[in-house]
Amino acid sequence: MLTAGFCFNTRMLYIFTGNGKGKTTAALGQAMRAVGEGKKVLMVQFIKGPWKSGEDFLARGLEPHFKLVKMGKGFVGIMGDTLPREEHVKAAEEALAYAEKEAGSGNWQIVILDEVNNAIHLNLITKEDVLEFLDAVGDKVEHLILTGRDAPQELIERADLVTEMRDIKHPYHKGVKGRRGLEY
Repeated sequence: MLTAGFCFNTRMLYIFTGNGKGKTTAALGQAMRAVGEGKKVLMVQFIKGPWKSGEDFLARGLEPHFKLVKMGKGFVGIMGDTLPREEHVKAAEEALAYAEKEAGSGNWQIVILDEVNNAIHLNLITKEDVLEFLDAVGDKVEHLILTGRDAPQELIERADLVTEMRDIKHPYHKGVKGRRGLEY
């Protein structure tokens, strides 16, 4: 017996948000599960810059079922960022346009907008832009996954599933830097 509100074979919008670790990791887990079932997944990264992380190496081995496209220019205004803000804005706008074009292509069952909530919070794109994206994509993909801190309430209200990662304890607070293969 299905419970009320359960979405079966309908498009679902997932949001992974919060200040804790694991938002991108959760999206990658969903992607791996979907690829294992024969689905094709596109992940568009909005903030992460040109440096390599574990998922970059994984993605190459899963093509053509999983594609990772890094469109961000790196962290905005922190960690030595010297790029003009306009470059970050342009990159975020291009990432959203690319995701919309690809979602409409019929090539992908799942589209992940990684760190899109951060891009909204940093005013690189607007929540209205993302709401318009959701409307434009409609039922062109089976599922959408949005990640990043500070998910706007309007997106949370539209979502079918929202998980908030909460930072309780992290080695970073003791000065331990991120480690390859765990944090990136």
